[in-house]
Amino acid sequence: MYRTWTFLEGLFIHSEEVKKELPKESIKFIEIDKSVKAILAEGHKIKKPLEFCILPHIFPGLEKAQQDLSICEKALNEFMETKRLSFPRFFFVSTTDLLDILSNGNVPNKIMVHMPKIISAIETLELIEEGVRPFVKGFHSYVGTEFVDLVEPLKLMGKVEVYL
Repeated sequence: MYRTWTFLEGLFIHSEEVKKELPKESIKFIEIDKSVKAILAEGHKIKKPLEFCILPHIFPGLEKAQQDLSICEKALNEFMETKRLSFPRFFFVSTTDLLDILSNGNVPNKIMVHMPKIISAIETLELIEEGVRPFVKGFHSYVGTEFVDLVEPLKLMGKVEVYL
C-alpha cells in the first residue's frame, strides 16, 4: 500500500494534467493522503511498532486507504488508456514514462527525453521558443546526425497527444 500511495501522491497532488482530467479522484486522493499521513504521524509518535500495530483503528484505517487507492489507481489506468487510444504511439512507452509525458506535456522541452521512446528514430525536436507555446522547426534523427527541416514551423498547440 505504501508504494502505491507514494506513486499516486506525485500524480494526484503534483500533476496539473491528472488533477484537471480526474478532479473527483484527485479530491478523493487528497482525503486518502491526509488519512495515511495521520496514521504515519501517529506511528511516529508512538515509536514502538508493536504498540502501534495493535491499536484497534490502525488496520481498518489502512484497509480503507488501500481500497480507496485501488479506486484512484483504476481511474488513472482508464485515463492513461484513453490517452493511448488518442495517440497510439503511447502504447510503446512505459506507464511511468507516459505519466511523465502527460504531466509535462504543456512544457515541450521536458518531454524531449522521451522522444526516442515515442517515435522511433527521432531523438529530439528542434524548437523555436516564441510566445507562450514553441514551434517545431524540425527534428534530429536518433541514428547518425541527420536533421529533418520542416517546410514550415509547426506551433505546438493543445495537449501533448494532440501536438505529437
